[in-house]
Amino acid sequence: MLASMSAFFISYSHSDFFGKLIILSLVAVSMICWIVLLYKIWTIKQVRRLSTSFQSAIDQQKASLLTIDISHLPQPQNAATPHPYGQIFQSVKDKTIEMLNKNRYFISQSAGSKASVHLTPADLEFLESHAVATISAQNKELEKHLYILPTIVTLGPFLGLLGTVWGILVTFSGLHDGAGLGSNSSILGGLSTALATTVMGLIIAIPALISYNYLKNHLRNYASDMDGFLTMLISHIELQYRKVE
Repeated sequence: MLASMSAFFISYSHSDFFGKLIILSLVAVSMICWIVLLYKIWTIKQVRRLSTSFQSAIDQQKASLLTIDISHLPQPQNAATPHPYGQIFQSVKDKTIEMLNKNRYFISQSAGSKASVHLTPADLEFLESHAVATISAQNKELEKHLYILPTIVTLGPFLGLLGTVWGILVTFSGLHDGAGLGSNSSILGGLSTALATTVMGLIIAIPALISYNYLKNHLRNYASDMDGFLTMLISHIELQYRKVE
């Protein structure tokens, strides 16, 4: 491992200004890749753990969903951590209460204030559509900055290719100048730049590609979990408030 790192340092020291710039660019891209990768993995793990606890708490109080205070349910320890299940629940609860109040008002105008209030099938469809929009917004929040990884998958090999072409160009330039001491140094610098940037480009792109597919698969599964959580909420609300024909 140390020998491999020293080989990159030697290549960097033997490169010309533009070759060093390409290598530094590849190092910067690699750092960005790992920062985004580690942050997204940490975020997804936190969100999944929080969602599991939140759903368990909801299951224990499912008979009285509209009276639950979300502040008494599991919350993220870090304010920057998304809380999709909490947002979905709050959205469904607020919209359900709004529709029940609307129906209560119209029923009271015709049947008196003691008439029971229910949700119509149209109300339930509207409630589900509203919650689906919330899920879509949460998916976008979870996928924020994820586009950086496929960008790096493309950018890394292209930077490596640029370094390869530049290194070969420097090598041929050294050969054209003759076999002096300076030209030999230029030839070695060009070859080392070409090889080092090629390897670095692939080292960056391969983990970025694997991690992007891994994260996309996890987010796809979590989106399915959010749909299931929404279905559960709608089912409980329908059982409690839908009018029996």
